Amino acid sequence: MCEAIVAMKAGKYLLHFFLLALLATKAAAHLPQSTANANQKSYIVYMGDRLDDGASTSLLHANMLQDAFGGESKSVLCSYKKSFNGFVVDLNEEEAQKMAGMDGVVSVFPNEKRKLHTTKSWDFMGFPQQVERAAMESDVIIGVFDTGIWPESQSFDDKGISPPPTKWKGSCQVEPSDNFTCNNKIIGAKYYHSDGMFFPSDLVSPRDSDGHGTHTASTAAGNSVDGFSTLVRLGDNTSYEGISINTFDLKNKTYPIIYGRDAPNTTAGYTGRSSRFCTINSLDRDSVKGKIVLCDTIESGRGPFLAGAAGMVTRNEDWTDYTDLFPLPTSSFNLVDGGMIYQYINLTSTPNATIFKSDEVSDTLAPYVVSFSSRGPNPITPDIIKPDISAPGVYILAAWSPISPVSQLEVDNRFEGFNIISGTSMSCPHVSGAAAYVKSFHPTWSPAAIQSALMTTASPMSPGINLEAEFAYGSGHLNPLQAANPGLVYDANEADYITFLCRQGYATRFLQLLTKDNSTTCLGSTNGTVSDLNYPSFGLSTSPSKAFSRSFKRTVTNVGSPLALYRADLSFPNGGLNVRVVPDVLVFTSVGQKLSFDVVIEGTLDESLVSGSLVWDDGEHKVRSPIVVFI
Repeated sequence: MCEAIVAMKAGKYLLHFFLLALLATKAAAHLPQSTANANQKSYIVYMGDRLDDGASTSLLHANMLQDAFGGESKSVLCSYKKSFNGFVVDLNEEEAQKMAGMDGVVSVFPNEKRKLHTTKSWDFMGFPQQVERAAMESDVIIGVFDTGIWPESQSFDDKGISPPPTKWKGSCQVEPSDNFTCNNKIIGAKYYHSDGMFFPSDLVSPRDSDGHGTHTASTAAGNSVDGFSTLVRLGDNTSYEGISINTFDLKNKTYPIIYGRDAPNTTAGYTGRSSRFCTINSLDRDSVKGKIVLCDTIESGRGPFLAGAAGMVTRNEDWTDYTDLFPLPTSSFNLVDGGMIYQYINLTSTPNATIFKSDEVSDTLAPYVVSFSSRGPNPITPDIIKPDISAPGVYILAAWSPISPVSQLEVDNRFEGFNIISGTSMSCPHVSGAAAYVKSFHPTWSPAAIQSALMTTASPMSPGINLEAEFAYGSGHLNPLQAANPGLVYDANEADYITFLCRQGYATRFLQLLTKDNSTTCLGSTNGTVSDLNYPSFGLSTSPSKAFSRSFKRTVTNVGSPLALYRADLSFPNGGLNVRVVPDVLVFTSVGQKLSFDVVIEGTLDESLVSGSLVWDDGEHKVRSPIVVFI
């Protein structure tokens, strides 16, 4: 995978950088819209890198249409030659497919306006678009390390954005023949590959051929819903609601439905034991073509798609709480509902079904951490609670590379400027956007101070839904608006982290590799424990039924009112443990003042995990840190 580092200037609209992709009402709005007949619409023919001779590009495009359609009335509506090589033309679906098969054409995709997609994840976190803004926003630079970026996306339009700040020393690394252009939003870009090798699908450019980098760079918001659900109705009029992101419309038409086990590709040596999983080549094309196939696992969809199936229904032992996009109409079920569909197929002489387009449904349990997200404890440093925080990462709608299929499967012919995907990669940009927002108000704060502000203002989450408690969600759900005014921060600098690594057992020579400073040493830094790092959480791993006593030393910096009195509010179930804070009152007389305290935990742990929290409260701010003791 080709990778790229992209720097984007927050500019006048820092929040808009993270919201624009999802709240924009048009994709490719700068492209002309045609007045095509009913059976035609406007398509973009993308031909890759721009040509050196811009004057000949228009002639090339006109000649391509002449070669493809002869004397038919086809004209180039718009030629692109500065950023990339391509043109816009009115085509019907058959003509578009013909155009896509011509030499020199990378892809053909619709040139159309997008309707507004309502997205609510920032609102869900109490962070609407109309929030207080800082004058320093224009100096905030966001770095993205990913698969590149699609610069023509409206998400990266620099209209109204001032030039890069004077502190910016980066550059836009493009080859003379490259089709990538930086602007006042994308202020720098570089591409590379760790071993110097590029895959055939890679562009030797910061341009994104995958889509992931564009999505994370433009991520603005997801939704407070559990998947934009998908209804399957059987021939006996019973309906089952599964999960998927199904954009296909079967228009209520019913199709025969068949179990994958009953359609093995025996010619290729498959039996029903393997074809029930619907993997590639396992299904007999004559048996499944034009039918909906029931599969016994969540499969990519390649197998049924390549066999000509009209749709796919899956039943899964490991039921999931999220889904992906598939190259054909799909809905996924647990074993109970999936079993009912299986029973219908077996007991009906001519079973049939239809799959509806997905509808969004409210998830009243949200927020909670999805099953694919990693859980703690931290395997390297158990006493540092991980994860730190939770943020939206499921069904996130954001910008996409229009030359990468929306399902990221080569068999999918859907190419769009926006896409809905899920992952920890989708959570990260939410946190990055919140960090940039905090940074705009406090440009001198260290990364540790910003991290502390995000963690101590997070909204608590329920261990009743997330059984792993803090090992699922850390400090809680991201609350960007509160993070700009945390009251107190747990700050740490480079020296603090060097001491932490020394206490972890790192040798001096390894530290010097990290710091690039031959004077770095662990001498005098090994006294104390790793849990003394000035971190905004408290974690303690212990042995079962073994008495212990641990003291956590912490220092907080006043970033709120000059005169403030904070009282410790300790919430912790007994569980055989005694937890106290010394002192339990902190009195500040100035901004920037630092005061220290200890959290002491003593006793014997008989449960696998006990957790609670410490809140420093001055009546205006509630500076909350989780406390976790576990075996």
